[in-house]
Amino acid sequence: MSKKLQNNGLWESSRMMLPQHREAAQGQRHDKPVPTKRPTADDISIIRESVLLPVMHTIIVRRASEVERSSEMLRTLYSKVAQVLAKNMYADLAKVKRYMLENDMHVAEEEKDDQMIRYRYRCREHEDRFTMTRDYMRAEIGARIGRYADSLVTTIYGTDPRVSVLEKEAKKKS
Repeated sequence: MSKKLQNNGLWESSRMMLPQHREAAQGQRHDKPVPTKRPTADDISIIRESVLLPVMHTIIVRRASEVERSSEMLRTLYSKVAQVLAKNMYADLAKVKRYMLENDMHVAEEEKDDQMIRYRYRCREHEDRFTMTRDYMRAEIGARIGRYADSLVTTIYGTDPRVSVLEKEAKKKS
């Protein structure tokens, strides 16, 4: 009896099983379902970007067209700045979409009401849902548009936008 139990004696002692059946059964034992990989913090950040960037882009484009139709003296400047911001946001959105496509990630709006929007996402094989309140979206979009504007001003001036031109000139002279 001990001889039959050596090297997985269960299969050794079973003379009724065909070799291909034995191989299939052993393969099933080794092919246990792999637990789905949960999204990383970066994945969640990308998912959030994929939801917020299109809304931000729409807001900026809409405001640019409103400014163009207004009677503001600086409407051309405001419109051009808004167009540059929209272009930067669109470039970032394209990067986000490319990343999501490469990493098998999808986001879809599921339900909308006055207070919140529910989204369903799939990240590789993990599926889940999340909710964004409109208040959170307003606050986050305002902060992000501010960061885009700061980035634009930094690009123009080459320094921190909160440092005035006069302060820079004074530093150069001293």
